[in-house]
Amino acid sequence: MVTIAESLVTALADLGVSTVWGVVGDALNPITDAIRREKRLEWIGVRHEEVAAFAAGAQSQLSGTIGVCMGTVGPGSVHLLNGLYDAKKSHAPVLAICGQVPTSEIGSNFFQEVDNDLLFRDVAVYTSTVTSPNQMPYALEHAVNTALSRSGVAVLTIPGDIGAAELPSGSPSPRFVRTDAITVPGEENIRAAAEMLNEAKNVTLLVGAGARSARDEVMDVASTLQAPMVLTLKAKETLEYENPYAVGQTGLIGNPAAYAALEACDVLMMIGTDFPYRQWYPQGKKVIQLESRPEHIGRRTPVDISLVGQCRPALRALLPALTPRSDDKHLATARKDYQSWCAAQSRLADPDHDHTLLGRLRRHADNPEARIRPEALAAALDRHAAADAIFTSDTGMSTVWLSRFVTMSGRRQLLGSYNLGSMANALPQALGAQALDRDRHVIALSGDGGLMMLLGDLRTAVSYNLPITIVVFDNGRLGMVKLEQEEGGLPEFGTVLDNPNLAAVAEAMGFTARRVTDPNDLDAALHEALAERSPTLLDVLTNPNEISVPPKPSVDQAWGFAIAKVKESLDSRH
Repeated sequence: MVTIAESLVTALADLGVSTVWGVVGDALNPITDAIRREKRLEWIGVRHEEVAAFAAGAQSQLSGTIGVCMGTVGPGSVHLLNGLYDAKKSHAPVLAICGQVPTSEIGSNFFQEVDNDLLFRDVAVYTSTVTSPNQMPYALEHAVNTALSRSGVAVLTIPGDIGAAELPSGSPSPRFVRTDAITVPGEENIRAAAEMLNEAKNVTLLVGAGARSARDEVMDVASTLQAPMVLTLKAKETLEYENPYAVGQTGLIGNPAAYAALEACDVLMMIGTDFPYRQWYPQGKKVIQLESRPEHIGRRTPVDISLVGQCRPALRALLPALTPRSDDKHLATARKDYQSWCAAQSRLADPDHDHTLLGRLRRHADNPEARIRPEALAAALDRHAAADAIFTSDTGMSTVWLSRFVTMSGRRQLLGSYNLGSMANALPQALGAQALDRDRHVIALSGDGGLMMLLGDLRTAVSYNLPITIVVFDNGRLGMVKLEQEEGGLPEFGTVLDNPNLAAVAEAMGFTARRVTDPNDLDAALHEALAERSPTLLDVLTNPNEISVPPKPSVDQAWGFAIAKVKESLDSRH
């Protein structure tokens, strides 16, 4: 006899799934028992189901196959939601297997009963509750195929009595789709785009994650058009290194050179990006957008020519129609501005910065406690991390410093909640990445607020021998919220965090841990931490008043910040 649970687990292992994440529970018992007996699958039991969903999403993004997480009846499944929303926004195929009350009790408001099909309707591209063994394996096949083909979340709810039931005799094995279809824009649109680009005086490229597999083609377009290349954060992974056209990021985490390169163009070509911040797009430009998802065309800024297709074949079709240009003034100006900005940032990242004349003046104003500058920490990470390290970063200031100081070497990879913007993602995504390869360096850049939110799953790294390195930017603040308040003219409120000694907490959890308070200790501490092949945490006390200046600070932002500081000063006297 083969049970529904056994057939499901075997099918997932045949598909290439290596890890299933979740918390055990009564309705899931038949499935977790089948996993126990399937040697190709590793069960990792987390302390909070949100971690399971984030970890599964991370594995999906890194491995190219579907990630799998599980949550039992009611609350167990509800806890998956935040991590599944991150997978949805990241276009990561994930299968969530949820428990349900016995079929005879569905609809009776039974203990812990939740309508999963309704609950997950917004986050998932597919939801279904299996109420008869005869629905399997078709429901599994449909769920996985929909998640893979639409790059989204599928939620399959299986009551415990169904999981334990016998698979009907003669049931076929599930057949899963391949997702390697190639789409190319039409010839007419390619020709129109080439004409617009050839006639332009200045072209700037805005390149996103959709172009990560088309590095050579994007570089050839930039070379042919002598066009500066503004990268989104997710495009850093393959397009940042050895790129003579790159001018960094735009948006709040960006730099003035990228902003200026966008403003100075007359044609903007968007390649594989759905960069969401409308206020950072230049106005009054002609726009070409190359995007594989038609629904993304024109939803951020008006588009003159749309190219629907995958970046690599589309650019290969476009390149022969482009006229090479020799005038590099636009590119040279953008690159010069970018290199000047990088040099200035490097000075801030020098551990001895606060001992210079300018540094002493600055420290007196914004760092009276002589905390470590987060710029120095991020730059040290860049120096010591392996050339093929995987980085995860918490939403907020950790991501700002990573974007500015950690370079992607071509083999390094990067994960974060860059579309949903959730807190507490760095730890669970690091767990997911490390479970794929326990020999590879996986480094989580955690905020103290984010780490404390899912602190219990530090122990998961120890329990399952996942040798992640966690570097905590411990500024005792919800730093991005603090900055937002002050730029809006509000005094800081509700952002101060009463943290314990996070190194001591991690040590109690079984980590090798160290607290770092002196910038001159950074290099040695990171070298030692990254040499450890066991779960390791560095609790680095960083300056809470460090200001991440946006690429083009407005008068309102500057005035708001000044007003906020006056209000904070007045409040501190009471």
